[in-house]
Amino acid sequence: MATSSTESEPSRPDTIIAADQPAAMQMYGLLRRRIIAADLLPGTRLSEQEIADQYDLSRQPVREAFIRLAGEGLIEVRPQRGTYVSRIDMDWVMGTRFIRESVEADIVRLAARLAQPQQIVALREILERQEAIAQGDAKALVTLDEEFHYSLAAIAGQTLVWRHLQGLKMHLDRVRHLVSAVSPKDVMLDQHRAVVDAIAAGDSDRAEKAMRLHLRRVFGDLPAIMQLSPQYFDKAEMLSSRMHYDPAVNA
Repeated sequence: MATSSTESEPSRPDTIIAADQPAAMQMYGLLRRRIIAADLLPGTRLSEQEIADQYDLSRQPVREAFIRLAGEGLIEVRPQRGTYVSRIDMDWVMGTRFIRESVEADIVRLAARLAQPQQIVALREILERQEAIAQGDAKALVTLDEEFHYSLAAIAGQTLVWRHLQGLKMHLDRVRHLVSAVSPKDVMLDQHRAVVDAIAAGDSDRAEKAMRLHLRRVFGDLPAIMQLSPQYFDKAEMLSSRMHYDPAVNA
C-alpha cells in the first residue's frame, strides 16, 4: 500500500461507457467503485476535462458525476486548487460500523432460526471460494465478503435492509479495502466459519457473538493502517480513543 497520496490523474481503466445507459450515471458508478476500492486513493486529483477526454465524453456527464460524489463526501472541491478524492471520514466510518453491527447481529439471529440445509451448503461454498483467494487480493476478498453478508441477509429475509445499509457504508467500505490488502485473510475466514457453524447449529446467541466479533475486527486492524498512511484519514486524532480492541471484551 502506498504511503502517500497522489496529485496526478489516474490512468483509464479497461471499462467502456455503454451507449444504452446515461453517461453521467455510468461515470458516477465507475468513479464511486474506484474510490471505494482504493484504486483512487485519498488525495488523488480529479479533472473533469481529463476524465471526459479519457472516455470520449463531454464535460457535462463528468460534472454531474462529480456533483453526486461530492454529495456523498467521496470527493471534495477545493476553491482555486481543484477537485480531489476526499480523505476517509472516520466519524462516518465509526458510525456506520455501529449501525452495521446492530443490523447484522439481528440478521444472524434470524438466520440461525431460519437457515435451511441447502443454504448452509451455499454459505460453506462461499467460504471455500474465499479460502482460494490469494492473500492481498483485496478486491476479491471484499467482493466475496459482501456476497457472504448478503447471503446471510437473504436467509433472514432482510435483503431490503441490507440494500439500505449499502448506501450508508461507503467510507467503511474504503477502510475494508485498505484493511483487506494487508491483513491475513485467514482471520476473516475463521470468523466467517464461526458464524456459519453457529447458524448451522441453530445457535442464535453464538451466531450473534461471532458476528459482533467479526465486525469489530476493524478496531484491531485499522490503527496500524492509520499510522502508516495518516494522510488518508480525516478526524483520526479525535477518534483514537474509540479504536481500542480487546477480543475478550468485545466478543
